Amino acid sequence: MSFILREPEEHTSDPDEERPGRTGRSPGLGEREARGTPSAPSQTASGPSAGSSGGSLFSWLQRRSARRGLFVDPARDNFRTMTSLYCSMNPAAESVNLSTQTHGAVFNLEYSPDGSVLTVACEQTEVLLFDPISSRHIKTLAEAHEDCVNNIRFLDNRLFATCSDDTTIALWDLRKLNSKVCSLHGHASWVKNIEYDTNTRLLVTSGFDGNVITWDTNRFTEDGCPHKKFFHTRYLMRMRLTPDCSKMLISTSSGYLLILHDLDLTQSLEVGSYRMLRARRTPLTSGTSAARSAAPRQGNDSSKIHPHREGLSPRNSLEVLTPEIPGERDRGNCITSLQLHPKGWATLIRCSSNMDDQEWTCVYEFQEGAPTRPLVSPRCSLRLTHYIEEANVGRGYIKELCFSPDGRLICSPYGYGVRLLAFDERCSELADCLPVQTSCLREVRSIYSHSDVVLTTKFSPTHCQLASGCLSGRVALYQPKF
Repeated sequence: MSFILREPEEHTSDPDEERPGRTGRSPGLGEREARGTPSAPSQTASGPSAGSSGGSLFSWLQRRSARRGLFVDPARDNFRTMTSLYCSMNPAAESVNLSTQTHGAVFNLEYSPDGSVLTVACEQTEVLLFDPISSRHIKTLAEAHEDCVNNIRFLDNRLFATCSDDTTIALWDLRKLNSKVCSLHGHASWVKNIEYDTNTRLLVTSGFDGNVITWDTNRFTEDGCPHKKFFHTRYLMRMRLTPDCSKMLISTSSGYLLILHDLDLTQSLEVGSYRMLRARRTPLTSGTSAARSAAPRQGNDSSKIHPHREGLSPRNSLEVLTPEIPGERDRGNCITSLQLHPKGWATLIRCSSNMDDQEWTCVYEFQEGAPTRPLVSPRCSLRLTHYIEEANVGRGYIKELCFSPDGRLICSPYGYGVRLLAFDERCSELADCLPVQTSCLREVRSIYSHSDVVLTTKFSPTHCQLASGCLSGRVALYQPKF
């Protein structure tokens, strides 16, 4: 059930070339689009062809039953069985070869929330859609953007957003893929990442212009979409929201990790008000559980910026940290990839040294009771719990890692393959195996199925399946084999 988006070939580009990483639902839009949805023609049992209409695609996906794959319920307790399944992951045997060879490198993979669609963001302006259960190619959005497509985000099971180096964001509806729902303009440079606040139903984007912008897609008109700059910082790389949308995390190429606590996206913030560039950098150090609950020592370099001390709202208090990376204490780092634990317990980063000779994956837990209001003595909200050294290949490209739906496993690009990593040998939940001292992540399985550097990985949210994409354009699916 593996498919190849492009056959391996000789590359004229140097994978080590210095270049930046090319790497839910909007009711208002949905209601407007629903009025114009075409009726779905009948489909064969094998699924829609690449040229089928958007309406027939959505209807077919809603009707068809999942005939393959092992259903994953992240809430179930039979984790021993799930551990066994993930340990037996292998590249699927079947494959689909596309006639197109124009899509270039794969920068991002994203499943729909119900696991019925796998979307692929490609270097050469294209977005590809597949049915991950049958491995069938559904649709190619040949000119989704005018430059590299960097990130894809589903707002619900039918509406998704894409962003690009052409500085725009596009909204798409699975029921009508022949054209965009709308195109959003507001960034001044490459747009790299999309989030969705389920509380306010605001789309949130970030780019290399240093801006985090919020978009009210429910109020979209022919004149555009209401939007405003929420935050700005230099050297911005990635921005993420915690699952409950109570915090925003921002990573930078200068090694800073920013946390906005008690998040309120309805306010616009001026970074100058925080004097962030003059704030002290906070080294995150490992310590005992007792130390986490104890008052911080004198001289702790916490850089929590308290808005009401700056004359601002008590919401959106900013904390500026410099994560400690094992073996990198005096060399500085670029935090390229940033992910959040699905239960909001921890943050996962991939970083490289400023000398580009080492890469690390690190897990930092959110400490319980971390303050979002000023204290007499400051403290850090994060603690380094686990880490592992990564393969130093594909210099200049961002390698996107991910958590499994239950948060017990991490899939990390590792050279020409992927590694499944766990917090301990039993694949326990992080909350059940927090180490007293910082420890190494455990390697559960390594799989090498690419002929080029793997750039992105993604777990299916509903099935025991994993996808990875590489620099030469190949996407591989993995599932258990017995």
